[in-house]
Amino acid sequence: MKNHAGKMPFRAISLSALLLAAALFPVRAAAGNETLYGGTSVSDGTSVLVTHPVPQGIYYAMHNDDFTVKVRIPGGEWQDLYEYKVKVNMDAPSEASMVYFDFTGKVEVMVKKNNGMAHAAEIRPLSRGIRSRLKDNILTFTLDYPQNISVEFDGDRHRNLHIFTNSPEKDVPDPEDKGVMYFAAGVHTPAEGEDGFRIPSFTHVYLAPGAVVKGTLICDSVRNVTIGGRGLLVTPQRGIQATYSENILVKDIIVINPRHYTFLGGQSRGINIINLRSFSYQGWSDGIDVMSSSDIDIDNVFMRNSDDCIAIYGPRWEYRGDTRNITVRNSVLWADIAHPMNMGIHGYTGDGKGNAIENITFRNIDVLEHDEDDPDYQGCMAICCGDMNRIGHILYEDIRVERIEEGQLFHVEIVFNSKYCSAPGNSVSDVVFRNISCAGIKDVNPSLIKGYDDDRTVNGIVFDNVRIGGRKMKSLDNVITNEYIHDITVK
Repeated sequence: MKNHAGKMPFRAISLSALLLAAALFPVRAAAGNETLYGGTSVSDGTSVLVTHPVPQGIYYAMHNDDFTVKVRIPGGEWQDLYEYKVKVNMDAPSEASMVYFDFTGKVEVMVKKNNGMAHAAEIRPLSRGIRSRLKDNILTFTLDYPQNISVEFDGDRHRNLHIFTNSPEKDVPDPEDKGVMYFAAGVHTPAEGEDGFRIPSFTHVYLAPGAVVKGTLICDSVRNVTIGGRGLLVTPQRGIQATYSENILVKDIIVINPRHYTFLGGQSRGINIINLRSFSYQGWSDGIDVMSSSDIDIDNVFMRNSDDCIAIYGPRWEYRGDTRNITVRNSVLWADIAHPMNMGIHGYTGDGKGNAIENITFRNIDVLEHDEDDPDYQGCMAICCGDMNRIGHILYEDIRVERIEEGQLFHVEIVFNSKYCSAPGNSVSDVVFRNISCAGIKDVNPSLIKGYDDDRTVNGIVFDNVRIGGRKMKSLDNVITNEYIHDITVK
């Protein structure tokens, strides 16, 4: 596909036309003219419910029969959902389940546990306050806005059910329009010798309902790219890559078990990530990692990863430059191992100067799990400053940690990690932890704040309304410290 200067032409499709098209979705579609199963659209004039088709190429291979899941508009006919098999938790590899659909208004969800008796059920994040009813192995509840949740029977977090929802699509690009890279329903694999699909500038990449893409979506040295739709990225090397690029929008994509990162941002700026969901279960299969990048907004993501969910670094590999102006908000993070939120260990020391990591905000975050047995890599909120980095102006606000299987709540340290660093970090300053709660503690270690030496110190840390196990933090009595920290405030 050639580059097209200027704005891409799109054909706007009305919501009513889209819903009609979904209701009449053809049995056979593009991408090998593959047979599709399911895909419906219903409306009662107030609520709209859209379910998505599944291509024959994955129908048997990716199904998990742990649960039977149905959804309906209240009082309407139940619609069957396809229960996807997703692999989670590198330390205890398990096959969890996932379903997804679109709706507006209100819908009722029914989940039947197919194996064994269910005595109790929980819907998380707990902050959503979703009420449910369990009877005869069937859990029912109502959703009144699109959100991403976990359903767990009898405390089983390894073979649980993830429910991901979206608002119905309004404007769908025409596959014949210039500037559109359209993945139709069916299974798509890269060309021989390639591990992904290269995307030109000024392109709208659209994954249609029923599309399964088995390759990385690569944005390299491009600008003005939108990636969205209702299809899936399945077992790519990486999910989405944005390197040396600018103005990249990723929205509503689900990434299932990439070998490496779900999203890599390297020396890029102007990135918006909205409602990205992912699962990973292998080493170095982080969620969203950014390096030497700036002006990034991450909103309403659900990351369940067997490594860091969100990692923010300075330079790494070939990427150079500072990292700044990053916000992560309204999201759910589940680290089966490693950190839900991590920053700072990677940088560049070759020029003897180091780089800045600054103006970073995490706001309104639910952490469902932190489980890490190695003390060097613990911390729900971790700042590990290495490689001459200068880290400053960091805000963690309205963070709810539901469970720490093993690990720490905070870890703020200037480090020299011989595995990943060639020098210690330079400084950490102006960090605020505000309105933090951690109620579900099983085997939590004391938090840690440490500088490195007289010239490499941690300065200006504020703990404002931090509650651990229901009690407000009043001092550093249960925090590991050293003499290289200054101006620490607890209030």
